[in-house]
Formats: sequence, C-alpha cells, structure tokens
Amino acid sequence: MRRKFNDTGVCVPEKHFMADTSEKLAQIFELVEDGSYFTINRPRQYGKTTIVYLLSQYLKRQKAFLFLELSFEGIGDKIFETEKLFCTNFVKMLSQELHYLDEGELAEYLDDQKDSIITLDTLSGLITKLVNKTEKKIILAIDEIDKSSNNQLFLSFLGMLRDKYLVSNTKLEKTFYSVILAGVHDIKSLKLKLSPDTKGKLNSPWNIAIDFNVDMSFNPREIEVMLVDYSKDRGVKMNTAKIASKIHFYTSGYPYLVSKICKVANEVLLPLRESKHWDLAIIDDAFRYLVDETYSTTLFDDMAKNLENNAELYQLVFDIIFNGKKVSFNVLDPIINLGKLYGIFDHENGRCKIHNRIFEQKIYGYMLSRKSRETDMLAGVTTSRFFDGDDLALKEVLLGFQQFMKENYSTKDVKFLEREGRLLFLSYLKPIINGHGFDFKEPNVAEERRMDVVVTYNHQREVVELKRWEGEAYHQKGLKQLCEYLDTYSLQHGFLLIFDFRKEKVYKSELIAVQGKEIFAVWV
Repeated sequence: MRRKFNDTGVCVPEKHFMADTSEKLAQIFELVEDGSYFTINRPRQYGKTTIVYLLSQYLKRQKAFLFLELSFEGIGDKIFETEKLFCTNFVKMLSQELHYLDEGELAEYLDDQKDSIITLDTLSGLITKLVNKTEKKIILAIDEIDKSSNNQLFLSFLGMLRDKYLVSNTKLEKTFYSVILAGVHDIKSLKLKLSPDTKGKLNSPWNIAIDFNVDMSFNPREIEVMLVDYSKDRGVKMNTAKIASKIHFYTSGYPYLVSKICKVANEVLLPLRESKHWDLAIIDDAFRYLVDETYSTTLFDDMAKNLENNAELYQLVFDIIFNGKKVSFNVLDPIINLGKLYGIFDHENGRCKIHNRIFEQKIYGYMLSRKSRETDMLAGVTTSRFFDGDDLALKEVLLGFQQFMKENYSTKDVKFLEREGRLLFLSYLKPIINGHGFDFKEPNVAEERRMDVVVTYNHQREVVELKRWEGEAYHQKGLKQLCEYLDTYSLQHGFLLIFDFRKEKVYKSELIAVQGKEIFAVWV
C-alpha cells in the first residue's frame, strides 16, 4: 500500500508521510522516565493521539516499561452511572490492553478479579496488586479525556490516582509509574468535590501533574523531513527547505494543517498540473483551496461554532482581525484562555495573535459572510462600472464604496465606524469579485492600525491598504510602507482606503506619486 498524507485519525509511519517527531518524543520520554504524571492538553487535531501512539511504540521497545493505552472515545455515559459500572469496565479495558500486549498472565489475573471490583477503593487495591505482579514499570495513558472530564465519578477516579501517587512517594503503596492524560482541556483546572457535605471545599483531582511544555507544533525543519521522505518515495522534485518554510508560513506548524495542505497539494492540485514536481506556487494554491468559502472540514466547522457560541470571544477575534486591536496574551483572562483552548489564539511578543494564516483567513471569510447577510450593499448599483473588460476596476470600486458610505453612514457615530468600517468595505467588495476573484488579509497591522488586503481577479493582482487617518506624519509613513509592500508583489501601483473619523473630514480622492509608484487614495 502506498503511503499518503493523512488528515484523519492517528498517523502511522508505515502508512503515512509524517513530520519528524523525534525531539518531541524524546522530551516526553524524559517525563515518563522520571515517573511524572501529566496532561497533553492541546486543541483539536493537534497530534495528541498520534504522539501517544508513537510513544507507545517507542516504549514497547524498552523492556523496563509496560505501556497501557486506553481511550474514552465512544464509551458513552453509561459506565459513569454507578461506581460499580465504572470500576468493572475500567478493569475490562485494562485486561483487553494486556491481552493485546501478550501479557496473558496479568490479563487473566484481571479477568478473575473484575467482578469483585465494584468501588474505587477496591479498584485502588487491584492497581497495587497488578503493579506488584510485574517488574516492569506500568505506564497508563488515557486518550480523549474530554469525553469524561465533566463527570464527577471520573474526577473521583483521578483523585484516587492522585492519592495513590502521593502515598507511593513514601513507598507505602505501589501504583502506576507514570500517568498520561490526553485531551483538549487541562484536567488540572477541573475541581472535585471532596464529599457531598463539603459544598464549598473544592480541590483539583490532578494537582500532582507537572506542566507539559513540549512544543507540539512542527517547525520548518520537522516539516522538511516529511517532504524529503515524500520526495524520495514518489520521485517528486522540490526545494524541500523553501517549501517547508512556505507550509509553516501558512500553518504555523499546526499538525493537522501541515498534513492537510500537503494532502491537497498532492492529491487535488498535482494531478491537474503538467509538471509532477512541487514548487512554491502549489503551496499557495493549496492555501487558497483550503480557505475558499466553499470548502470546510470538521475543524473549521468547530471553529465557527465556538465563535458563534461565545459572543465575547467573537468580538475579541473580530477586533484583532479587522481593527488591529492589540491585546496582551494572558491565559488568566478566561476569554483569551478559551481562544487558546480552541486553537484560535497563539502569542507573539507578549501579544495575542490568530494562530495561523489559514485560521485567520477562514475566520475573516466567515465574519464577512455574516456581515453580507445583514444588508445588500449593492442594491440598485450598476456593477458594470466596476469592470474594464475582463479586469477589475478597483479604482471604481473604491469610489463606489465612498459614495455608499457618504449616503448611508455619514451620520453614524465614530465608535461604530471605527469598529465596523473595514468590515463594511470588505463586505462591499466580496460580491463584486465573487466567482472570479479572491481577497485575503495579510496579518501585518502596524501601529497606525492598517490592514493590507490582497485582491486577485482572474490573472490580476492588486493591493489595498485600509487604514485610519492619524495625521499627516503617519500618512506619509504609511505611504512608504505601502510602497515597500508593493515591492514584495512587484507592483507599481496600489490603493489606499483611509477611514477619517474627524468631524471636519472631506470625502475626496487623489492619485499620489511615491517612490516611483502610483497610489490611488480615497477618504471615507
């Protein structure tokens, strides 16, 4: 069977092309070797299940360890109805794993005992006896803990493991050498009621866990290892270092997105090309494929759902993407922590940022779509004026938007326009270019709160800078910055849309010559 790029479930080296995880595995093995209890908590599809699987394969080659890997995926809520059901089923899961590992004697021991294990106390005693029956250090890993993290019985189970761990340090009792929990949430933040009579006395069932600081994202070198492997396997030529860097540019190393962008390039785009070799353009095209409004995955669907379900998170993300709001990254802030939990936020130089360019563009398109549903901005407008043959007449689009703002929003308060102005223009532009064009946001909001938007239409490419008026000095500085940005696209002309929130503002436009380039500027 030919190996492929995998975007569903666990990645297996024999079946899939994979980024280099050797350094991550080595760091995690050190934690296990030290007998640590910890949680691998990362956003959805961040490689948690794969890293647990790879760790299990690694530890199987270490004779000193016995790695028991369980998952709460799909087990349902029934086993949490009573303590007896949970304990009995947990022992069955351990037994099945031991049978799979050819640990027949240990498995048969559990099979004989399972019917008598009806409380957490008896389960605790069974764990001690199990550990005493082997010279190997038993590692317990439980994947998909989010399925049960809100269940009080499961939290009580974790509390029992915590208590055994604390006692084992005094050598009075034996227990699992190391325990690994994997899920989106950090179980340390959950609370356990110590007893029905202690309503106000709460304690974490997992306060023994150490911090898990292993970087689970892929850097360009780790991505390049996968590309080199693919290139040799398929006989495909590419500059692996440059392409790995471009993939990282779009994904910021988010494991699912790294595999997904490669999968699209290999399976969707490459068959349409005359050349069967990769270049930077195929990664650009894969990016556009993924962020297209007609394409979605469960990860993207969940991201939109999480924003819809939390108005404060939605507004913060909106302000960062469209208004350039600068927010300090502090996980003690519940909204920022929620965004981090969902994989939407990352941090850079102490500030919040959208995790990667794919997420940013998907959210950008989704928020534009919401705005476009609210009103038909082009109602009664002759759209033919926005085209010159097969080309987009972006100058006319900006002038049309200026007229639209003058007629519809001249009396709106400044706060509304500051918050919604950029979104209004992009919502105005979207239906004009739909079907033949594409617009994407460059994440480079600067001190004067500017946002660059690249618009492609057929084979045409234009750059529009959206910025607020902050005085003549900032205006001149912004013009120079726009010229520098135009150089990156080898363009000689660009467009500037200025949002002027002064009461004495004038709706005007002018053609400005700067550093050998022409900038068409429009004030609204």
